[in-house]
Amino acid sequence: MGDQNQSVVDVNFFISKLSDAKVVFERALDCKHTEFDDLYPYMLEHPQFFWYKRYVAWSQLLTIAGLCEELSIPWKDQFSPQQVAYLEQRVMSAKVLDFWFEKNDSREHAQR
Repeated sequence: MGDQNQSVVDVNFFISKLSDAKVVFERALDCKHTEFDDLYPYMLEHPQFFWYKRYVAWSQLLTIAGLCEELSIPWKDQFSPQQVAYLEQRVMSAKVLDFWFEKNDSREHAQR
């Protein structure tokens, strides 16, 4: 009989949730529709809403990356080295907002 306190962690589940959170954050950066918009449709007219939406998406991404780290799930290969550095610093600074995509001329994120 094994240790009853030990649980089985589904790595694919966490990587999938991490990928979803990354897409939501990137969509929030681009001011594109996310599930969050549906929760607060009356807020869409307020300029602060987009900042709050980004903050919520960043917090979700940090939370899932943090859980992956605690559970020894390899999460960093889902991000560029610069994005990993931003996540490890934890602060959503102007630098994160401006350079998350690294190349502002890249259209890869616009396809999502």
